[in-house]
Amino acid sequence: MGGIDVKQAMITILFVFLLTGCSFASIQPTNEKTDTKTENTSTVTKKISKDDHDAYYNSPQVTDDSTLQKPGQSVTDEKGEATLKAIKPINKVYHFGDIEYTIKEMKLLHYRPDYSLIDYFHPLTEAEEFDFIKLSVDIKNQSKEKRNFAPVALFETNTGVKMDWKQDMYLEHLNGEIEGNQIKRGSLGFIVDQAGSQKTEWVKILTSDVFNDKHERLEEAQKIQLDF
Repeated sequence: MGGIDVKQAMITILFVFLLTGCSFASIQPTNEKTDTKTENTSTVTKKISKDDHDAYYNSPQVTDDSTLQKPGQSVTDEKGEATLKAIKPINKVYHFGDIEYTIKEMKLLHYRPDYSLIDYFHPLTEAEEFDFIKLSVDIKNQSKEKRNFAPVALFETNTGVKMDWKQDMYLEHLNGEIEGNQIKRGSLGFIVDQAGSQKTEWVKILTSDVFNDKHERLEEAQKIQLDF
């Protein structure tokens, strides 16, 4: 009998080890999959499609900064010269009922526009060169009906800058009405004061409420803080 008990005990222990091994094996692929997803995300950031490039970088007034991925890098074209001072991948999705709002990336750039574009920027600043914050965003209306939404209604930084949506330098019509099932994709830019030694460490944006085409409020605004 004693031999049978020992044999049964060994079988039981072996069975437990097999279960533990199966559990461990089931955990391992999950970690590998997560790592693969991270690598793919990094690759997508570097190899942007033509449509995304045109949406985020093809501005008639601002130099294409798509090649600027490390602070200190500069690029010059017929629109002016842009130098990257800071960059932060965001890739966060915010939900406002039917509105899906994605902030993909934030950059702090120093910009010296070409002389031919000075008049365009004059209502925003009298400086011939300046720093600005650029946000790359997607806005998707998941409803079949029209919605009204502003991705940035108010904008502020830790340096004391405070602006509203009217001071967006890109003017890509991302604010306002969005048709059913429509996606708006593009950039928002706000000139910031870099006076003295104080650096821009964070920005806060207040979105608008979400309204339907009858001007009825469906969702409340949200305040979002983004840190460099």
